[in-house]
Amino acid sequence: MKATRRSDIPSRRPTPLPARVEVDDIDKAIIRELQVDGRMPYTKLGELVGLSQAAVRQRVQRLIESGAMQVVAVTDPLAVGFAMEAMIAVSVEGDLRDVADTLAAVPEVTYLVITTGRYDLLVEVVCESTDDLFTLVNDVVRATPGVVHAETLTYLHVAKQSYSWGTR
Repeated sequence: MKATRRSDIPSRRPTPLPARVEVDDIDKAIIRELQVDGRMPYTKLGELVGLSQAAVRQRVQRLIESGAMQVVAVTDPLAVGFAMEAMIAVSVEGDLRDVADTLAAVPEVTYLVITTGRYDLLVEVVCESTDDLFTLVNDVVRATPGVVHAETLTYLHVAKQSYSWGTR
């Protein structure tokens, strides 16, 4: 059996980390306020952070364009027609990024991270029914090349979900 040399392994560029955005105390205050109420008018936000409406609008736009912040509507999946939420813990053989990219493209996947430890990927999904969850796990996740094990943890009750961790 021939030993594999490092030069025989195809290289893949590492995914670059996002550039760190400089945020000052006013940016942090804007982020904290929008985490409480993402629809707050710029006039009110300006009053709370000590800036004009125009200055607040420019800062919010800069934070969004830089990728430091998103302002989105967060729904309760159960309230909008999804009956099943689950976390799928996945063990992978081969390049984690390839499997992660493949699964990230699946519409039911709402969150996916590459991890260390017992599992390589944690994949959060929302489905309309138990049948849809079964089809997703059996026909998509387990059938994905590189997946060697998938453990599905269905959610019985979400005790806490928060997006207000603030800034440093």
